[in-house]
Amino acid sequence: MAGHFEPQPGGGAAVALDEVEISILRSLAVQLLELVGPGDESGDAAEDLLASVFRDGPSEPPADPVLARLFPDAYGGPDRVPDDDVRAASAEFRRYTENDLRARKRDDALALIRSLDALHPDPENGAVLRLTPEECRRWLGGLNDLRLAIGTRLEVTDEDDGGELLRLPDSDPRKPMVLAYLWLGGLQETLVESLMA
Repeated sequence: MAGHFEPQPGGGAAVALDEVEISILRSLAVQLLELVGPGDESGDAAEDLLASVFRDGPSEPPADPVLARLFPDAYGGPDRVPDDDVRAASAEFRRYTENDLRARKRDDALALIRSLDALHPDPENGAVLRLTPEECRRWLGGLNDLRLAIGTRLEVTDEDDGGELLRLPDSDPRKPMVLAYLWLGGLQETLVESLMA
């Protein structure tokens, strides 16, 4: 089980993690939370639900490339120069969806942090993280967001397989991010496989 998720009887998945892996995952999830930004912490739940239905979100795409990747325009695309109609449709869609998408990404990152905080690793053997099917869904979302964020910072394109990045010398300051990107990809892939087993 070391280093990859395995299916659990009755659903869910488990992975063995050492203290360093737990620390890295937790740190990355905290950084993602900081990047996505705080949620709305006001009022009571019933009032918040009603207010959230009518609250407008941002209409402009984020300036930060990572946030723009996490919250892309709904229309157009990277290979298309949008016209005024496409920009207007994207702005309208973003206005009504981005707040909910940000909340979901925050919830997924918090789920990672909470499940990691619940572990009590043994310094020699680490710990086994056991996830329910619902926790697996949150972990998939969180791992995907972490990979998108790191991949954007590394300027990974859809055509990249990571091989070129792996050949970076150890002295390259991007090397730790490359290793994290590839490791997260392995975790994500084995988690999907575990859920499909």
